[in-house]
Amino acid sequence: MSAGGGNKAIIAALGANLGIALTKFLAWLLTGSSSMLAEAIHSVADSGNQALLLLGGNRSKRKATPEHPFGYGRERYIYAFIVSIVLFSVGGLFAIYEGYHKVQHREGIHEWQWVPVVVLGIAICLEGYSFRTAIKESNHTRGKQSWVNFVRRAKAPELPVVLLEDAGALVGLVLAMFGVVLTLITGNGVWDGIGTLAIGALLVMIAIILAIETKSLLLGEGANPEDVVKLEKAITAGPGVERIIHMKTLYLGPEELLVAAKIAVPRTESAEEVARHINETEVRIREALPIARVIYLEPDIYHPQKDQPTASQDAVTAH
Repeated sequence: MSAGGGNKAIIAALGANLGIALTKFLAWLLTGSSSMLAEAIHSVADSGNQALLLLGGNRSKRKATPEHPFGYGRERYIYAFIVSIVLFSVGGLFAIYEGYHKVQHREGIHEWQWVPVVVLGIAICLEGYSFRTAIKESNHTRGKQSWVNFVRRAKAPELPVVLLEDAGALVGLVLAMFGVVLTLITGNGVWDGIGTLAIGALLVMIAIILAIETKSLLLGEGANPEDVVKLEKAITAGPGVERIIHMKTLYLGPEELLVAAKIAVPRTESAEEVARHINETEVRIREALPIARVIYLEPDIYHPQKDQPTASQDAVTAH
């Protein structure tokens, strides 16, 4: 996924959420609807999250230093993880608290009754535009994957985060509309509170999904099975490599893969020939998988008994 595509979706979501947040706060001040307050806080949290994603993307572009020799690519994962925490605490837990308070007191909406419906209608349109932009940008790299697999397997966190946030926001707006309309019809504020509780539960669920996926990226994920096959073919395609003894991969950032492999070379080759074949192998790897920017190849002599891969090595290669 290109950073440009992710940034376009983030900026669209940020602009939409800032406008939505202002109108929701105005509607809450005029009506006292807890659903509107929960949705306003949700939009503020989303706006802050998108600012965090932009900040993380910018900071991850810093050049490598002696203290951080592999660069700062993973900083994008750190900020995405912070986003999940903000969404959980500021968005989800606050909405649950506000919904519980509303159910206890059950105040209806007595003034400016039309305002929440109009605001929610406008918000649904703006959020729909943001969601459409995120879908369009995601389709450039999603390929034939299902949306679930795209969210689970994407190495760049920005588009999955925006997709989940926008999807959650649209569902949340529908829930808020449900609570507000039933409150206006019945005059009973409990429906407003129930809608708010549902919004809070939805945000907590999305935050947990985001936290699980970004935690996996922070811990370090290897190349997907399709890319592993490309790497294996590229390494063994030349005459100077008899086989791969074992190989490990690790994403240093969304667009930078580390490849480390012990390769079997012919016993009769000179050091100069081994060095030449290693250089040729590195060229083939980068041609097959351009994101393989950090490559370490260790030449060795293959011993069938000694070099049988362990279960953990098999798992790494299979990943």
